[in-house]
Amino acid sequence: MNFDLIVIGAGPGGHAAALEASRAGASVVIVDRGSWGGTCTHWGCIPAKAFLASSGKLAELKKLKRLGIKVDNPSLDFSVMKRHQQQMIRVSALGVRKSLEESGVEIREGEGTILAPGEVEIVTADGAQDLLKARNIVIAWGSEAVMLPGIEKSDRILDSKDVLAMNTLPSSIIIVGGGAIGVEFATFMAECGVNVTIVELMDQILPYEEQEAAVFLTNELGKLGITVHTSTKMESLTENDGAVHLKVQSEEGVMELDADYALICVGRKPLLRTDELDRLSLRYDKKGISVDHQLMTNIENIYAVGDVTGGILLAHRAMAQGHAVANNLFGDRSISYSDEFIPIVAYTHPTVARVGLTERTARERGLDIEIRRVEYGVNIMARTELMGPGFVKAIFSNDRIVGVTIAGDEASELIAPMSLAVAHQMGIKELKSWVIPHPSLSELLNSW
Repeated sequence: MNFDLIVIGAGPGGHAAALEASRAGASVVIVDRGSWGGTCTHWGCIPAKAFLASSGKLAELKKLKRLGIKVDNPSLDFSVMKRHQQQMIRVSALGVRKSLEESGVEIREGEGTILAPGEVEIVTADGAQDLLKARNIVIAWGSEAVMLPGIEKSDRILDSKDVLAMNTLPSSIIIVGGGAIGVEFATFMAECGVNVTIVELMDQILPYEEQEAAVFLTNELGKLGITVHTSTKMESLTENDGAVHLKVQSEEGVMELDADYALICVGRKPLLRTDELDRLSLRYDKKGISVDHQLMTNIENIYAVGDVTGGILLAHRAMAQGHAVANNLFGDRSISYSDEFIPIVAYTHPTVARVGLTERTARERGLDIEIRRVEYGVNIMARTELMGPGFVKAIFSNDRIVGVTIAGDEASELIAPMSLAVAHQMGIKELKSWVIPHPSLSELLNSW
């Protein structure tokens, strides 16, 4: 069967590429093993955020007394939280599949293998084979969790997928890795009453974010009872007597930590089918498949999008890449893509979000910068809603905004308009002319 485009993988990147291409009039087929929505839907964004939604609402109940609302003896039913999580996974997966069908994309379930440029073989679960042909192919294989060298998973040594599949909560857990995924799991667990410890090798959690944002979040996690050890290296991890035992080395010396479970949360890596890539002579390294500014590989008409290309492994980045590829192939080429303008969010309570440069990266680039900062405390809605501490930090160079970090409640929503501002390098005068409803938390964004 002949198509204009074959997409292999129905995660956010593949989904976006297939939709955009079909809407532009191309004939498109998408191939997936059946996990519609990919890691984001089944083992990442959606199930994690469903848990965080539940734990966050439980934590918010403690504020209600100050607002004149009495809620006596709130309790946690993890089985119901789990049902909510599973329902959101189903809704997301069905939504992905339905949107593809309604846009005219042909859906094929099975294992898709590139035999040669323009040719993809599908093998279904029952062994049936079919050959698809298209001028263009998009690889969207996704990513997988990284496990530390010398450490093997077990019943008590887990990765993020294992934790999301839990049906009961532990009484204690040690999270190795203080990046976005690690601190999100720490937040959820602690709000549910789990004793949580974070061990981070770097000198701050969220190692690539603003230092003051990391300090801010460390303090907020401390209020939840989470113990954070930074500049701490794990020396050994063992499991026995129904518990895990960690030996770690910090600036204070050697420490031994014990818990019911250990979560290895040190990031994700591109899912590379190296035998297939080698057979095709398609260039890649451990960071991912190599692509140019149009996201084309070294083989003409074979493209790659999303986590498989390395870099920032985020669903919305993959979607942006998918849209860009399809628009370049079948549209008016008006959609551009750059890693420079991808917002990054840690969905903790409170949230930390950034788009563009941090102060450190701006100085490393030799930019002449001006920093402007505003605290949540000056905003009447933040005070009225009992949001607690937070700040917006904007970095300007030559009077143009090049980076924004927001730490505080609703940061994931506030960062969206600032992503547009940074992408278009808006100036201070333009931002000050922005009329924002009063009262609103968004007023923080032009309070310079």
